[in-house]
Amino acid sequence: MRLTKKRFATTLAATSVALLALTACGSDSGSAEPSADAAGGPTFLNAGKLTVCSDIPYEPFEFVKGGKNVGFDMDIAAEIAKDAKVELNVIDASFDSIESGLFKSQCDIAISSLSITDARAKKMNFSTPYMDDDLVLISKDGSGITDLATAKDKKVGVQQATTGEKYAKEQGLSNIVGYEDAGLQTQALLAGQVDALLGNQSVLGYAIKDKPGYAVVADFKTGEQLGVGVPLEQAATLELVNGTLKRLTDSGEMEELTVKWFGEK
Repeated sequence: MRLTKKRFATTLAATSVALLALTACGSDSGSAEPSADAAGGPTFLNAGKLTVCSDIPYEPFEFVKGGKNVGFDMDIAAEIAKDAKVELNVIDASFDSIESGLFKSQCDIAISSLSITDARAKKMNFSTPYMDDDLVLISKDGSGITDLATAKDKKVGVQQATTGEKYAKEQGLSNIVGYEDAGLQTQALLAGQVDALLGNQSVLGYAIKDKPGYAVVADFKTGEQLGVGVPLEQAATLELVNGTLKRLTDSGEMEELTVKWFGEK
């Protein structure tokens, strides 16, 4: 069955959802890291600013429009900064640096459609999940690709250092082509440089929604969820982020943002 519409579900950031890896890590007296005393509130790398690392562009989560950083993640980041009563400062960082946890030397948090995984949770703390995001396979009409079996020997475009790339390798796809960002990944399919794309339903579904002749041909329930990355030492910042996510969910604003950027709940 050819799928043409996907459901984007935000995850309730309520007390029933357990906090992931809320770890209190001590730092030695010679460390230059900000303190992590939740009782005293978060301490940011730059006074008066919440500095956020994000891999731009990755529509509709983070991209530039009219000279401004916009998108689903950017709206959430702005709400976190508002709750902290500081300015928002966004740094465009590679996804590799975010995934590896190296962002902590430049940024207070990372929000970049970041999937929560056990491997990543060893390098950073994660907020409560704010979105469910499974994987999809997309191809051009008439390509003959209907599932992973028919895509096995075809050129399949993925974004590097993502769960989509990991899944493609695990499934034994033999001709995987990696791209630095989702924009280049999508352009490759439209230009005929690859036969199909494998990646998150949110980003790829958004990328082809106005592109006739292309469709989601298969989806894969991976249980993938997105969270905000916070340095391990920063318990107070994690508390701030979780508080904002809970507020947005409880007020219905998270649902409004989901509809705004994805067109459906």
